[in-house]
Amino acid sequence: MGTEQAAAVEISEPLLLHDEAAVDKIRAADDQEMERIPEWKDQITIRGLVVSAILGTLFCIITHKLNLTVGIIPSLNVAAGLLGFFFVKSWTGFLSKLGISVQPFTRQENTVIQTCVVACYGLAFSGGFGSYLLSMDEKTYKLIGEDYPGNRAEDVKNPGLLWMMGFIFVVSFLGLFSLVPLRKVMVLEYKLTYPSGTATAMLINSFHTNTGAELARKQVSCLGKYLSISFCWSCFKWFFSGIGDSCGFDNFPSLGLTLFKNTFYFDFSPTYVGCGLICPHIVNCSVLLGAIISWGFLWPFISQRAGDWYPADLGSNDFKGLYGYKVFVAISLILGDGLYNLIKIISVTIKEICTKRQNLPVVKEVTDENTSKLLAEQKKRDEVFLKDRIPFWFAASGYVGLATISTAAMPMIFPPLKWYLVLCSYILAPALAFCNSYGTGLTDWSLASTYGKIGLFIIASLVGSNGGVLAGLAACGVMMSIVSTAADLMQDFKTGYLTLSSAKSMFVSQLVGTAMGCVIAPLTFWLYWSAFDIGSPDSPYKAPYAVIYREMAILGVEGFSELPKHCLAICCGFFVAALGINLLRDVTPKKVSQFIPIPMAMAVPFYIGAYFAIDMFVGTVILFVWERLNRKDAEDYAGAVASGLICGDGIWTIPSAILSIFRINPPICMYFGPSASS
Repeated sequence: MGTEQAAAVEISEPLLLHDEAAVDKIRAADDQEMERIPEWKDQITIRGLVVSAILGTLFCIITHKLNLTVGIIPSLNVAAGLLGFFFVKSWTGFLSKLGISVQPFTRQENTVIQTCVVACYGLAFSGGFGSYLLSMDEKTYKLIGEDYPGNRAEDVKNPGLLWMMGFIFVVSFLGLFSLVPLRKVMVLEYKLTYPSGTATAMLINSFHTNTGAELARKQVSCLGKYLSISFCWSCFKWFFSGIGDSCGFDNFPSLGLTLFKNTFYFDFSPTYVGCGLICPHIVNCSVLLGAIISWGFLWPFISQRAGDWYPADLGSNDFKGLYGYKVFVAISLILGDGLYNLIKIISVTIKEICTKRQNLPVVKEVTDENTSKLLAEQKKRDEVFLKDRIPFWFAASGYVGLATISTAAMPMIFPPLKWYLVLCSYILAPALAFCNSYGTGLTDWSLASTYGKIGLFIIASLVGSNGGVLAGLAACGVMMSIVSTAADLMQDFKTGYLTLSSAKSMFVSQLVGTAMGCVIAPLTFWLYWSAFDIGSPDSPYKAPYAVIYREMAILGVEGFSELPKHCLAICCGFFVAALGINLLRDVTPKKVSQFIPIPMAMAVPFYIGAYFAIDMFVGTVILFVWERLNRKDAEDYAGAVASGLICGDGIWTIPSAILSIFRINPPICMYFGPSASS
């Protein structure tokens, strides 16, 4: 697969030092190449925006489904670039056959589409539709318990399409303006890698070469085949799923009825198998390890202490019983992992900044042909990146103006969140956004949810028992949205830099994609909310993080007084274990650390169950075997297969939701039970 170097100007003569004629030839060739790069306005096209809206809608549906089921969201950037290439190429090819002249499809337009789609579906995650926003609703309030200390009926705000759109609009754009003036520092001076952005740029660059375009067509064909298989399989499964959540292939006791009771079974989900194909092996194995520790050993052990550690007659969703252990142990692992990585990222950021100030890069003389090509390419990228400037006054006035609007609007939406608390958040947010963006550039790990949890705890404790839960959850959304969109923007600037796309077109496409997401993300969530029983423990859409985030807010207000017996000690043990495991990952050699699990991934099945861990492990086994049989094919097509499985199952959600809205139930309930004793 080609890289961005494939577009470099070919120079046949060897270059000698001080050869002015050769240098002039490079410059002339560069100027000729620069002329072929479209103006920033031409990089944003109507067809590109239409494709972005279609893909943004599809990816929002997929993100919501994952958010409301397991909470693990794989990166769909590659799928966005691949499907964007497919849609526009198919459209231009169709029109060309009709004899209609069309504008050529460039890598810059491909980059704009990918940026727009990522900005759109990113709001389905950072918008909190499966976490902090859903934590405010009455169902989550009742699930925790109306008599639970700190869980007040006044801290309830049920989902509403209009207020959710308003909230997303007033908080989602600030992150885009917060770090725009630092784009040159982050991309050119610090030369941050932004691994996902770099990988996406290499993919897009390869699409727009002859060999890359051929591979892209094969990848799209593969994606389409597995999308069709996934869609048809999901449709087939629906006929046997009956009413409720106890029938069909989703409850197939593939590992036996005993393990099925402890949620160990393969539920034939194309989405989770696709996630297993697309997530790193260590993530999938960490999820399975977390499932084995929790549902294989810890929960059976604690359940045997019913009547001693907690009352034996409590319901399965009572926080004073086993359910409380599940939620708070998961919270302790998440917080331990998040705190460690936050401290690590901030310390690495400070160290790197100090190092770069002391050791400024030295530009070497041109000594050979390869060095000349690389310098010519870098010079070309730098010129394109700096050509269309975004004025500092525009970014600063945009941030101040949007912050003013948001400071006035947020207390109207969430009365307990006072205006001065919102203002303080916006004063601190750019510094946190910088830390998150810098850390993402170094490690490819965005800690947006961790910064959101910090805001949640601080504001909840400051406001106190009189509205602290609702204020903390809203503040979580404010902080999470800013640091997430800022990191995404810098990631896209890096992609644009490597694909010779204008920084201004990147910024505008982020704005357009965010505006799309402010409408599409709430609408697609409303489809789920209207059609399915969201948040119920007996529903496929359990929304696990809704309960976790509300409990965090209550914890910030009330403290630890009402935890079940020994729960605090167990939580402290897992919190320290998360810190220790992360430290071990960092101090051991890479050949050892690559086998050490990730606590954040381990935490997810503690609360949800082991079934999706089995699915993801099946996906990772398929990928492992595929890599051993044919590594090149696995590298080329695994992402396309995974995207097809996830997209096909996601598309089926739309007809499934429509059938549910019209109260059309599956005709068959396939149920499994033990054989009758003889």
